[in-house]
Amino acid sequence: MKMLLTSTITCPYCKHQQEEEMPVGACQYFYECKNCKTILMPKQGDCCVFCSFGSAACPPVQKDKDCCS
Repeated sequence: MKMLLTSTITCPYCKHQQEEEMPVGACQYFYECKNCKTILMPKQGDCCVFCSFGSAACPPVQKDKDCCS
């Protein structure tokens, strides 16, 4: 299965969607919504904003590895 390197983040507040490139070797803990400017952080139990609000999990999770360990 090919690894996805882009993910569409959906803001839970204003529902704006934005396609973003995911970092391969690091987690992204903060993301500012391009529409409402709300700062998103991962939900409890998730490693990054892509795993919480994205259309695809981050690359380490896609590889079945522990993210950021």
